[in-house]
Amino acid sequence: MTTAAPNPIAPHLLSPFDLHGLALRNRVIMAPLTRGRAGNQRVPNELMVEYYKQRASAGIIIAEATTISTQGIGWIDSPGIYNDAQEAGWRRIVDTLHTAGTPIILQLWHCGRASHSSFHNGQPPVSASAVKLNGESIHTPNGKQPYETPRPLETAEVAAVVEEYRRAAQRARSAGFDGVEIHAANGYLINQFLDSKTNQRTDVYGGSLENRFRFLKEIVQAILTVWPANRVGVRLSPNGNFNDMGAPDFRETYTHAATELNRFGLAYLHVVDGLAFGFHEQGTPMTLAEFRAVFKGPLMGNCGYTLETAEQAIASGAADLIAFGRPFLSNPDLVERFANGWELNPPAEMKVWSAPDARGYTDFPFHTPA
Repeated sequence: MTTAAPNPIAPHLLSPFDLHGLALRNRVIMAPLTRGRAGNQRVPNELMVEYYKQRASAGIIIAEATTISTQGIGWIDSPGIYNDAQEAGWRRIVDTLHTAGTPIILQLWHCGRASHSSFHNGQPPVSASAVKLNGESIHTPNGKQPYETPRPLETAEVAAVVEEYRRAAQRARSAGFDGVEIHAANGYLINQFLDSKTNQRTDVYGGSLENRFRFLKEIVQAILTVWPANRVGVRLSPNGNFNDMGAPDFRETYTHAATELNRFGLAYLHVVDGLAFGFHEQGTPMTLAEFRAVFKGPLMGNCGYTLETAEQAIASGAADLIAFGRPFLSNPDLVERFANGWELNPPAEMKVWSAPDARGYTDFPFHTPA
């Protein structure tokens, strides 16, 4: 059996990787990208099958943020994983990618305060505390609306949300996914519990680092009753200000979180370390090296990476994998373009990210040799 010669353009980024028994053809990861094509029933459909199939040359695909329950909804036409029809829809996508030899992981999502009562029959969104998101507006079924003050989850309610994560993870396994990623980043519910800016609780889920981490810890523990640890990843965004996040004690918060997560032997830690998506300027940004010091499993970098910076990160040992988001929007053949030094398509305009149809979704051209 012969081994393929290293790619001369990106020998490290385009090399294989063994992710706890999952054979990745390369280390170019498709990041979870919220695209809003699932319709108002939030069921993955044939358009989504085609979208993921086009991008099957990724080393692994992390499917878009997927709500674990109706309470978790906060985005128009995003998919769910809380009923039979949604599970069946995802199974079609998983089967298509497995036919292509591509592993796929599902990201589990609860929007928390980054939602609106329009999604919840007039009831306010929930969060760790009654801290309103300081943003201009949110897209809702009734058009753009101002953000609202969320209702803090009662202590006794938290266990039910943890159970929703467990059930969603069970459905993901039944649908055939290769693992799940817990979305604890970008200002959504778990992040709202982690961050002292949004967590002003005085119960066992607030105050100390241990208490603010408790919600994520209980979710991990619940999901580990369904999945082995080496099939569960976690995503963190220590430097991001998306959804009005960022607190002065961010370095202590995320060092503690990564240290505690290391105890579980997880599949990977997915860190949005780049600053291209906005950063909170609360201090010197955290680096992958800081996470590498306390988290000993596979480490995935994300946000603003180019072919060159991704190759450097892996070659230096800073990261094992690099997730690409926006480049995968407009370049379904991103891996092939990297491998051959082909020019990338122009970036997709933001207005088409969540369009209701194939425009800006499955209509980006593959490279055609001159």
